Amino acid sequence: MGQISWDCSRFVFKKSQGINIVGPSNAEPPPRPPSPAMYQLDIVLKKGNNLAIRDRTGTSDPYVKFKIAGKEVFRSKTIHKNLNPVWDERVSLLVETVRDPLYVKVFDYDFGLQDDFMGSAYLYLETLEHQRTLDVTLDLKDPQYPEHNLGSLELAVTLSPKEGDTKDAHQSMRLSDVHRKAQLWRGIVSISLIEGRGLQPMDANGLSDPYVKFRMGHQKYKSKTIPKTLNPQWREQFDFHLYEEQGGYMDITVWDKDAGKKDDFMGRCTIDLSLLSKEHTHKLDLPLEEGEGVLVLLVTLTASAAVSISDLSVNMLDDPHERHQIMQRYSLWRSLHNLKDVGVVQIKVIRAEGLMAADVTGKSDPFCVVELSNDRLQTHTVYKNLNPEWNKVFTFNVKDIHSVLEVTVYDEDRDRSADFLGKVAIPLLNIQNGERKAYALKSKELTGPTKGVIFLEIDVIFNAVKAGLRTLIPIEQKYIEEEPRVSKQLLLRNFNRVRRCIMFLINTGCYINSCFEWDSPQRSICAFVLFVIVVWNFELYMIPLALLLPLAWNYILIASGKDTRQDVQAMEDLLEDEDEDFDKDDKDPKPGPWEDSRDKNHILEDMLASWHFEWIRAMVLIVCSAASVCCPVGVCVQYLFPVRISIKHPRSARLARNHTPPRGLRLCLLFKDSERKGFINKLYAIQDVCISVQNALDEVASYGERIKNSFNWTVPFLSWLAIVALGVATIIIYFIPLRYIVLAWGVNKFTKKLRDPYTIDNNELLDFLSRVPSDVQVIPLPIMLLPVCSFCGSLIRQ
Repeated sequence: MGQISWDCSRFVFKKSQGINIVGPSNAEPPPRPPSPAMYQLDIVLKKGNNLAIRDRTGTSDPYVKFKIAGKEVFRSKTIHKNLNPVWDERVSLLVETVRDPLYVKVFDYDFGLQDDFMGSAYLYLETLEHQRTLDVTLDLKDPQYPEHNLGSLELAVTLSPKEGDTKDAHQSMRLSDVHRKAQLWRGIVSISLIEGRGLQPMDANGLSDPYVKFRMGHQKYKSKTIPKTLNPQWREQFDFHLYEEQGGYMDITVWDKDAGKKDDFMGRCTIDLSLLSKEHTHKLDLPLEEGEGVLVLLVTLTASAAVSISDLSVNMLDDPHERHQIMQRYSLWRSLHNLKDVGVVQIKVIRAEGLMAADVTGKSDPFCVVELSNDRLQTHTVYKNLNPEWNKVFTFNVKDIHSVLEVTVYDEDRDRSADFLGKVAIPLLNIQNGERKAYALKSKELTGPTKGVIFLEIDVIFNAVKAGLRTLIPIEQKYIEEEPRVSKQLLLRNFNRVRRCIMFLINTGCYINSCFEWDSPQRSICAFVLFVIVVWNFELYMIPLALLLPLAWNYILIASGKDTRQDVQAMEDLLEDEDEDFDKDDKDPKPGPWEDSRDKNHILEDMLASWHFEWIRAMVLIVCSAASVCCPVGVCVQYLFPVRISIKHPRSARLARNHTPPRGLRLCLLFKDSERKGFINKLYAIQDVCISVQNALDEVASYGERIKNSFNWTVPFLSWLAIVALGVATIIIYFIPLRYIVLAWGVNKFTKKLRDPYTIDNNELLDFLSRVPSDVQVIPLPIMLLPVCSFCGSLIRQ
């Protein structure tokens, strides 16, 4: 390596724009060879010196990003609470031209907030000598405050020309070891959030509404909110991927939920996973920094699952010996061994055809992301191509057979988030092993097709007993998603779903009542005879036995070709017709008295259809804009609201005349500062109520639809599981007296807390129903399959 040695006359310090390069210097540098088509840039990120302070504790949590030509090519690990971090990380990059400098940026990692900028610098590749390792010191600067000293970074850099034909390497570049290792996790961190003790009161009533946020790298989880308590009991479980062999850090913050304003910070704590032994459950009592109280957690580190990325020529299921071993591992004889390991799925991402052109050049830079629950892997990028070939094989462990495999194609962009090109979603239970198929790409919501198809070949191997038992425990939570928003269409759709469930119950009641009314003598006679026989011979085991009858009846209908399941297209048309009706009612309401022009059964529907929730956002914007120009007395804001307040101040009236509101806004409001804040808080409270109603309607409708779909064989695996459970229940109740069953259940309930104080309670029936899709979840799942030629594997055009 080029370093300062005893012969200092042969060395010179080259200082240019914050870059110090130590290397040999001659009066007449030798002429450089012709510029090759590609270079390999090897970088060793050594350490940082005297970095900027960004945290209140007087330290920082720095990490480094490398960019070339606007594209992020590397991100280092985060070194916590250190202004002189030592990374010692290596990366190899393929560079097309040395005219684009290496842009180095340093950030301070902040959990739950935007990361703080700590400085940047440029490394000009043209100044580097080829095929020689040089020590480089980069002085970090802030472009807005160039006089500030933000410390420095130490690197070792080697630039080597790449000889030979680089065309193929550019089009079908394989995943580098660094890229491959950056995606694959080395273990699982299982966190059980048990409880909090003695938390800080944040509300006026002396209590709090606490929830917890977890973050480890890009992985985030948020717990449920426990209202009005300082000693919350969460009893929730989360799984994180462990990417660093040494362990890494997990950041935990506690917040108080406040409606209508920013949530209050209640404290934080950090777990150093490198201090915990693997394959062992650790009970941690973590005191909160910058707050009060203690969090109680159970943390378990387990070894990595069978996750891999390989080329198409090397994959385990194509090897007969390895395939036999996997089949043995998930055979019925090993059903009670390692219940969390349900199965394995292998996805061959072969190629795509006819993708959308996302760049101005009429091309795209596509790459493919494969997701299974919270597991996520991706291919390399194929540049300037609408028909990319990836030829990669991804292997995931299956933790829940009811998961949906999502394959998404993106276009890579410089310094921006990737553009969406298309997506397919395939339930694991719908996969046909070993068949290469062309799947038409769909929109993000899976409601309609986009341009292009993707060729996949998928194999899934699982143990049916483990999959069935896994169905009876809580479903794995997804990473933190966007907060729900108020939607008129969604609220109306959920209301109509609930209405259909209620109407089904009403119609059932009317049918039964018609038997008592003797509307049909034959039906009433049959019902009366059945009633007498059942009541005279009734036994408790007949209840689960009776639930088996609709399952058996629907199975017979489906087997005979009469599918009782609701047609997907009919469901979509129904929802579209409803939306059109709602819009029509909004635009062209019928005149006349309420009682005469509306059917009583549609009063609530029409009330909901007349609501316009967009006014909430508009009012907040108007009030906030008015606050910046209002006089001490107030300002006039005309809007549709059931209160009229007159304007008394002439300047306020003049402001109102100069700021003409949109058409249809009629009433005037006068706000002082305190009144305005209270009004905005009321708006947020109304929005929270609307979201709660919207979610409650969705939950009620979903449970009704899931019960229906359990009996009509929407998911055959779950229907068979229900048959097995009801059959076992029938046998148990038939042979064992009811008092013994109730006694065993009660003893288990009373002693569960004593046997395992930190157990996480669950309801097996609700966990089962959570795996059954509701009607709106069934719609996006079917995907369009296109035929593939069995000889050449190409798409057969219709």
